[in-house]
Amino acid sequence: MDVKSLFVENFGYTPHIVAKSPGRINLIGEHTDYNLGFVLPAAIDKAAYVAIARRDDQLVRLFAKDLGEHYQVDINLLPENPGHWSAYVLGVVDQLQKLGKTLSGFDLVLTCDVPTGAGMSSSAAVECATALALNALFELQLERLDLVRLAQKAENEFVGVKCGIMDMFASVMGKDAQVIQLDCRDLSYQYFPLNLGDYKIVLFDTGVKHSLAGGEYNLRRQQCEQGVAVLKDRFPEVNSLRDATIAMMDEQFRTSVSPTVYNRCLYVIEENLRLEAGCTLLLQNDIHGFGKQMHGSHKGLSELYEVSCKELDFLVDLSKEEESIAGARMMGGGFGGCTINLIESSAIDAIYERFSKQYQSIMGRELAMYVTVPSEGSQLIKFD
Repeated sequence: MDVKSLFVENFGYTPHIVAKSPGRINLIGEHTDYNLGFVLPAAIDKAAYVAIARRDDQLVRLFAKDLGEHYQVDINLLPENPGHWSAYVLGVVDQLQKLGKTLSGFDLVLTCDVPTGAGMSSSAAVECATALALNALFELQLERLDLVRLAQKAENEFVGVKCGIMDMFASVMGKDAQVIQLDCRDLSYQYFPLNLGDYKIVLFDTGVKHSLAGGEYNLRRQQCEQGVAVLKDRFPEVNSLRDATIAMMDEQFRTSVSPTVYNRCLYVIEENLRLEAGCTLLLQNDIHGFGKQMHGSHKGLSELYEVSCKELDFLVDLSKEEESIAGARMMGGGFGGCTINLIESSAIDAIYERFSKQYQSIMGRELAMYVTVPSEGSQLIKFD
């Protein structure tokens, strides 16, 4: 059943608007976005779908199809983060109200086929779909980049996850068969065709669910900020780790911060360099060279940034033994979720069969697989 039919079934009338916003993958450049560095994401062919209609009163009625749960609230009496799925919708409402936008009540149905907890940013997909729908429903005239920033603030301030802008940017701005090289300092960006040849993008889901609001994500951000503060005392031009260089990571810096803070900063600086090298390799259609940058990224995420887990490390180690896998690394915030792999199309099924047996045997978990395709970003459908 599509989201329009779900709306009719739940509320008894036809929605005014349906909005779709996809999840995302990130080929390389992890935890660099909130450090104002570079990322290389793409929207994918899995998305959040929102059907919405305006009400004549102040009541907001929500239904999450995938959870089978209803929620309602007065739009002028929003709670603090309610601690469940409604926060991703109400956080967008909260941000619109803070912008001085006047909203009435509305009915909304949500469904999402972006796997939760897998590092494909289902939360950003929901926030962006909601932002797109509300912008159209109430004729707010916000531009796409305005919606990107608004969705990020909803996650930062209402949900309580201090994420960067990459997830929302990729969800809204994605293009078919292309990746986005995004400069998170000034939001300049360019599209690169993803010419994978015989390879496909395959995600292996550890089945380990993460909750970034648990504090580790925010802690990493604080540690990076500590490093920037120390660097800025010596190098006034350093306003973020984007501005820092390996040469600045000298003995004086090393002795001025904890080993943990040093490692966090070193990882971010090296990751930006890996991404720049990776983009050059993509332009040269050097998939194996790009894959080596992915392996380097995972090593840094595991050993320096410490956001991996045994399940992710196990899968990446397995990938290194496969000639048909050009590269692999953990993807997303960490502590679970998926590895992203570049695998020859003809070998995908056999590799999955081997990996799933070994993963079940060693880790005691089932291994899910998703083959993803870079796809179009947020889209809107209006009904008369």
